[in-house]
Amino acid sequence: MLRRCSRAAGLAIGLAAVTLGGPAQARVTRLELASPQPFGTFRAGDYLRFDGRVVGELSPDDHGIPDLDKAQRNEAGRVAYSARIILIAPADPAAGNGTLLVDVPNRGRAYANALYNSPRAVPMLSGDVGVGTGFLQDRGFAVAEIYWELGRGADLPSFVDGEGRRRFVEGVGFAIVRDAADFLAHAAADGAGTRNPLAGTISRTLGTGKSQDGRFLKTFLLDGFNMAEGRRVFDGMHVFVSGAGLLPIMQSGTGPGSSADGTPNFADPDFPGVHDGPLTIGEIVAKVEARGEIPPRMMLLNSTVDYASLRASLGRTGAHGTADLPLPANVRMYDVAGSSHVNVLKADACRLPPGRLDWAPVARATLVRLDQWVARNAAPPETRLMPVEPATGDPAVLQAPRNLPDAVVQVPKRDPDGNPIGGVRLPDIAVPLGIHGGQNAPLTSFTCSLVGTYRPFARVQADGGDGRPSLAERYRDRSDYVNRVHEAARAAEQQGFLLAEDVAVILNAAAEVPIPEPKAEAAPPR
Repeated sequence: MLRRCSRAAGLAIGLAAVTLGGPAQARVTRLELASPQPFGTFRAGDYLRFDGRVVGELSPDDHGIPDLDKAQRNEAGRVAYSARIILIAPADPAAGNGTLLVDVPNRGRAYANALYNSPRAVPMLSGDVGVGTGFLQDRGFAVAEIYWELGRGADLPSFVDGEGRRRFVEGVGFAIVRDAADFLAHAAADGAGTRNPLAGTISRTLGTGKSQDGRFLKTFLLDGFNMAEGRRVFDGMHVFVSGAGLLPIMQSGTGPGSSADGTPNFADPDFPGVHDGPLTIGEIVAKVEARGEIPPRMMLLNSTVDYASLRASLGRTGAHGTADLPLPANVRMYDVAGSSHVNVLKADACRLPPGRLDWAPVARATLVRLDQWVARNAAPPETRLMPVEPATGDPAVLQAPRNLPDAVVQVPKRDPDGNPIGGVRLPDIAVPLGIHGGQNAPLTSFTCSLVGTYRPFARVQADGGDGRPSLAERYRDRSDYVNRVHEAARAAEQQGFLLAEDVAVILNAAAEVPIPEPKAEAAPPR
């Protein structure tokens, strides 16, 4: 059962007594947290997990949220909301790195640990709040999961329309994330005096979101929610595999599900709302700057499969032609060559084995570089993209929607083996054991359109090779293969796309690969 965070709970994380600050706290009226539970011990020390809810209220004209003025109001004339929240933070605030990482859950499932703590051989799925590799905690991040979605952890205001139907004001999801993130970063306590467990420990805030929630962050920024009480909410954004889309929740839905559930796909290529606004991050940043705001520093990561299944190329070219548009100075974009939109161990409904390229190391390395970029202006790696070519008429590629008649969907170019060229090249691609990042089937299954494929090379041509060189022809022996992986891993580390600890894991895995050994020559007769 939830209760307000007690003084003992506050002392458990070593926070000094502080007083309620200025007007920024007014929007979060109540923080309800159960007693903290141990999360584990890491390089940064002991961590605690807090589960609870954040309760807040909005002015009926807040940010032009559609229909908010129609929702029921409290005695103060304001509109109330509440939402689930999870905090994972150092028990000793001095042990943290000063960064609050705010994760936007995907369809009610937390994603930060799956993005950053996922081990190589057993990828963590969305919703998994387990320790995994412990990367985030070893590095001292405080993590907040702020739930925002109708029917999935958020209680949104509602009203009855002229036809007697109950409607939910879904745009409040943006306000929930804005207000809760700002509260956790800057407030001392809520309106009732319940202390913020992170008070006085946060110097910068990063937002992270994958797929649906990468689109959430871009739309959040576009519609002006990155400002609270005259200050920026997110200093940096880490946006994963969001294609060229936005999130259509600035509307009121009838429930019980969210208007954010759907997205264009092979079964419904003209799904509305997602590709009805700005397609490129440059267009979004231009609108932010035109309002006089300073945009956050941003890293956008694309998978190879996103190009064929989510129209990712339109995030580079916009709605016209095939030429890449320039990126703003506050943005870096990285294509992870050979990667799938989502990593799974198996996909029984799909006709082919799913992709298996582990790109969590790139997520970890770029998060560290984004944090350094925000904290001390340390330059991150330059944008790294795959060269692309038009795929007009290809049935394995999701073509442009009818409302974008001049848009051209493009896909990555590939080498003679079938692997994509360019982009961020992990050792799996630089020193391949097979072909990564193809399309799975049936494409009308949304899952199968996102998991991609992996086709291993034949060990030797006698195993039934398809004309491509076998492993025995590519690598003299296991030592040759491991040496090449070592070279590729060190290159990726120097470029800023791998951390030293991940290099060690990759090399250990390479040393276990069964590369065929050369046959010993028969001794000459005496």
